[in-house]
Amino acid sequence: MKSNIGWELYRTFLSVLKEGSLSGAARGLGITQPTVGRHIAALEQALGVALFTRSQLGLTPTEAALGLRTYAETMESTAASLERAATAHGEGVRGVVRVSASEVMGVEVLPPIFEQLRRRYPELKVELVLSNRVQDLLRREADIAVRMMRPEQEQLVARRVGNIEVGLYARKDYLARQGVPRRASELAGHSLIGYDQPSVFVRKASRSFLGFNRESFSICTDSDLAQLAMIRSGAGIGGCQVALAGRDDTLTRVLPTEFSLQLETWVTMHEDLRTSPRCRVTFDILVAGLERYIA
Repeated sequence: MKSNIGWELYRTFLSVLKEGSLSGAARGLGITQPTVGRHIAALEQALGVALFTRSQLGLTPTEAALGLRTYAETMESTAASLERAATAHGEGVRGVVRVSASEVMGVEVLPPIFEQLRRRYPELKVELVLSNRVQDLLRREADIAVRMMRPEQEQLVARRVGNIEVGLYARKDYLARQGVPRRASELAGHSLIGYDQPSVFVRKASRSFLGFNRESFSICTDSDLAQLAMIRSGAGIGGCQVALAGRDDTLTRVLPTEFSLQLETWVTMHEDLRTSPRCRVTFDILVAGLERYIA
């Protein structure tokens, strides 16, 4: 195997993995399809392994390619972090800051906080990653993360901003049609909205919402944004942040004493970024904005 393989070959390899074809990778990278083909051939020759086989469905990755994917993604994250860091040199707060948050937080809670951030620091560019997957700050998939659990890695700087309460809600017209449950056992006669696949967060929530589990759900989705949309549409009863529900006069809380989940909320970043002006001000403004939201 040759050493000193250029990053551009791995970048092309990763794009082909994601797109499933040379043409798709070419469009995504802004290069020609023949160039993509040459990059893959050069990487295969340098590594001494076959990375893809052709099929009617496109390019199928080999076991070797699948084994290399995680390492290529780490290289991609590192390269992106390098670019973000490079843009931040010079006087003032400028450059790119990448923030990870859940779908509901990113869509419903963070926009006014980012509006304030951009108004104060117009040279700062924000990249918002909407994902319910916990972004790996140690691998620099994001600079800052808003998390609903206490971070455990020692290399991270974290600030607890408080608890966000989640309760069960339904639209008023749904409850008018189906009736208001007065005890947890009466939920069995209702359309319940919840998760599809359990996660660490879901398992924690399930301990607070006893009897509110996958077997009882009429509508299942792992997108918390989709769950919120279902509740707002009148499709049934589901979990919603109390502060968000308070903005919507059409929603009514159900069984408030039986169902209440406190989400411990943290703003987190890698300790190496404490000296970065762009990350420091973003971190502080996120903390202040989320504290106001919780209050």
